[in-house]
Amino acid sequence: MQHSLATRNLNVWYGEQHALKQISIDLPIRQITAIIGPSGCGKSTFLKSLNRLLELNEAVRVEGEVLVDGQNIYAPGVDVTDVRTRIGMLAQKPFPLPMSIYDNVAYGMKIHGLGNGRVAEGVERSLQAVGLWSEVADRLKAPATGLSGGQQQRLCLARAIAVEPEILLCDESTASLDPIAAQGIESLLLELRGHYTLVIVTHNIAQARRLADYVMFMWLGELVEHGPAQTFFHDPQEKLTQEYLARRIG
Repeated sequence: MQHSLATRNLNVWYGEQHALKQISIDLPIRQITAIIGPSGCGKSTFLKSLNRLLELNEAVRVEGEVLVDGQNIYAPGVDVTDVRTRIGMLAQKPFPLPMSIYDNVAYGMKIHGLGNGRVAEGVERSLQAVGLWSEVADRLKAPATGLSGGQQQRLCLARAIAVEPEILLCDESTASLDPIAAQGIESLLLELRGHYTLVIVTHNIAQARRLADYVMFMWLGELVEHGPAQTFFHDPQEKLTQEYLARRIG
């Protein structure tokens, strides 16, 4: 089954600051959407609105709809835990849990009540998927904090996909990595495309060109332009987009 993701008249406030303004968009299924724009334009706010992570900040107010398969995830009675299971997140900096490599990946599956056999299978499958299994198979009980930065980020990606989300959000997930490790994460995201709907935030226009099937350009909390990557980068329609891509602003 293909799972749709859309927003309708999405607005977000941090106290009195209107951070997102009337964002309505349908995101392509099982492709990579890259969100670009200058710092403070609302990229990460938009991303975190897609799985209700914004609610961790009591000063935030959200209006409008985020629709997954047509259901508004902000509707009364919606299970937030279920939302965050269906919509995974890979953060900017690797954040391994203070436990073993194995338990990091197993954590979410155990919470969902999977038996030990299925958990073990899921751990291996997820580590294989991110290219980490061959590097850690003989030390699964070692602390995850002993891994390199690139390995830790791949571990976090394995943890995210272990619970089999439908959608994966990536908030500048290569920004804190060295170029080789960053290239590894990019390659993994390209491999995951087709299996998941991916939405990534990036400051790196070159990275967006390499990865994106679809692009959103944001400015001061507004969605200025969006469309297929080929068209967006080669024939942008809005003057603001043209100037940003030419590095004349932002």
